[in-house]
Amino acid sequence: MDEGRITREGIRIHLPEDFEGMRKAGRVAARILDEVGPLVQPGVTTGALDDFIRTRIQELGVTSATIGYRGYQHASCISVNHVVCHGIPGEKILQDGDILNIDVTVIVEGWFGDTSRMYVAGRAPLKAQRLIQVTHDALMKGIEAVRPGATFGDIGHAIQTHAESHRMSVVRDFCGHGIGKVFHAPPNVLHFGRPGKGPVLEEGMIFTIEPMINLGRPETKILADDWTAVTRDKSLSAQFEHSVGVTADGCEIFTPSEKFFPEFG
Repeated sequence: MDEGRITREGIRIHLPEDFEGMRKAGRVAARILDEVGPLVQPGVTTGALDDFIRTRIQELGVTSATIGYRGYQHASCISVNHVVCHGIPGEKILQDGDILNIDVTVIVEGWFGDTSRMYVAGRAPLKAQRLIQVTHDALMKGIEAVRPGATFGDIGHAIQTHAESHRMSVVRDFCGHGIGKVFHAPPNVLHFGRPGKGPVLEEGMIFTIEPMINLGRPETKILADDWTAVTRDKSLSAQFEHSVGVTADGCEIFTPSEKFFPEFG
């Protein structure tokens, strides 16, 4: 590995020991999402879920990356139904069949652990279950494309091909990003693309892959709070996110969890 280098596209090539820092941060973020899962029930507010996450971050002795970030005041983003991303926790009461993404980023010993996953309050309609399944599988298709010598276009193409094969659409307005000792860094990781296009992946690159998939059209709009992004056609949206690093022969997921994918009751 060419240690400590930054590519011409501005992408940092991390040191081997940096991967251990990302593992620690990723494990904490994934643990918090594991623990909040049982609380996702009809009748619970998104604010109560965020309060739990904030408390667990404090108890674990780590730092929230989102509290105070560009004025944001919550320990998570919670995006329900047609909210694509950056949903603000508050007084919204979950209803039976609601689907929601919970996104948490923590800082552990200077390293950022960033992950999100889908949850269901009660029992989701079949179309929502199918959306969640396709979105999860699209993320994993993207991760399978990560290896030295591949391109970021290969990642996007794998995600886009899977989603569109199920007649769903990929959100273009938001993307994954480089991560490490900073929250957001180059590159932008698009969830659509053409094979062989974009920067070439190298061992030591660290970034998130976080596709947002809609049942309807891909267009989004930002609400008046300047944070919440929703589908323009009010169709359901889903998202999963992992932080990953490029290894000598493939990819390491820093935010793994046996509970990463929901079981539908």
